[in-house]
Amino acid sequence: MAQATKERDRPASVRPTRIIFLLGPAFVAAIAYVDPGNVAANLTAGARYGYLLVWVLAAANGMAMLIQYQSAKLGIVTGESLPEILGRRMRTGSRRAFWVQAELVAAATDLAEVIGGAIALQLLFGLPLLLGGLIVGVISMTILAVQSRQGQRPFETVIVTLLAIIAFGFLAGLFVSPVHWGQAAAGLVPHFAGPDTVLLAAGMLGATVMPHAIYLHSSLARDRHGPSLDSYRSRSKKFTPQAFTPKPFTPSTGEFSAIRRLLVVTRWDVAAALLLAGAVNIAMLLTAAANLGGVSGTDTIAGAHAAIIAALGPVIGVIFAVGLLAAGLASTSVGSYAGATIMAGLLKFRIPLLVRRVITLIPALLILGLGVNPTWALVLSQVFLSLGIPFALIPLVRLTGDRMLMGPFADRLPLRIACWVVAALIVALNVALIVLTISGAGGSGG
Repeated sequence: MAQATKERDRPASVRPTRIIFLLGPAFVAAIAYVDPGNVAANLTAGARYGYLLVWVLAAANGMAMLIQYQSAKLGIVTGESLPEILGRRMRTGSRRAFWVQAELVAAATDLAEVIGGAIALQLLFGLPLLLGGLIVGVISMTILAVQSRQGQRPFETVIVTLLAIIAFGFLAGLFVSPVHWGQAAAGLVPHFAGPDTVLLAAGMLGATVMPHAIYLHSSLARDRHGPSLDSYRSRSKKFTPQAFTPKPFTPSTGEFSAIRRLLVVTRWDVAAALLLAGAVNIAMLLTAAANLGGVSGTDTIAGAHAAIIAALGPVIGVIFAVGLLAAGLASTSVGSYAGATIMAGLLKFRIPLLVRRVITLIPALLILGLGVNPTWALVLSQVFLSLGIPFALIPLVRLTGDRMLMGPFADRLPLRIACWVVAALIVALNVALIVLTISGAGGSGG
């Protein structure tokens, strides 16, 4: 017994080559943090308010690291995704209602991704937005077909490649921008400048901490790492987190060590992926603050793109548009994958990914066909996403702190406090957003 205790207290170690081999799920989830909605929200923030809201991105990225790690941990320890656990525990009526709001969040996500990709194709090739949306939909179907036929790892490879293109596309401009680093550092001090900045901050938060990524990451981590635990689970009669039993989950020594090693890798995975995503987001805002302040027409992505070309040259403009296109293609594919995960977990019902892709493409094409200001549609979609965060986050925090479910991997008190503080901050900002929107104080922007 003493030997087993020492084994459990010993720090887990994983060879660097093994860590590299196991990386991946967080990089897929990180696509949600660098999607076209981020581009719209971050460029708007930088163009209108300079470096004022840098702190929002820094804080949101820190929150995102904590949240995504918790989601992945839930999937690895329990062998179930967050939607599956919620679907098993909820009554039929509340489960269906929860699914409706989660699907609306996924739909808002998809709206942003398709519109962003269509804008990028218009910037690069002059294509009409509606045609561009159709092309984005077709290409995303091809990417999803890779996942359906080849499995998760080839899909991860495609998404990580697109993430590298996104990072290059949005970081390139930073190296030639006249960024005022002193003002950027001052922007790390939390403060607002009126109701409009609160509305915009909520949009930035909604674009950074994404509800569908919270649901999805638990499934990605489970599906990627689950097979390495199956042999332990099949032999261990004590492994019963999926069943309602009076005893908490008590893993065997071998299972405990295997899970602990995977959690070490997951921390590296989440840290690397989210640091990259955070750098891209902050680069967008800094580039806009340095080049777009006081320039007319920068309230749209197309106008911001024109201003970037004028300030930094056509090469940077093309690189920016390519990054935006990659963001649209990758994030709409990941969003469709997340929607399928949500439906399967909450409704116990699956439809083929490609069929789902066709259905969810329709609202975005309608928006594009009706001629709605695409940039403002993107920003509003991010505000809507911000309202959906608590529905994903609060259950996640409750579940990862549940010793009956998580056993020795349940959150300890300091981590539980940190998670609840994050949840409280996000809910408070959303309440402020609702009040300002209803009162009309934050309604400017289109």
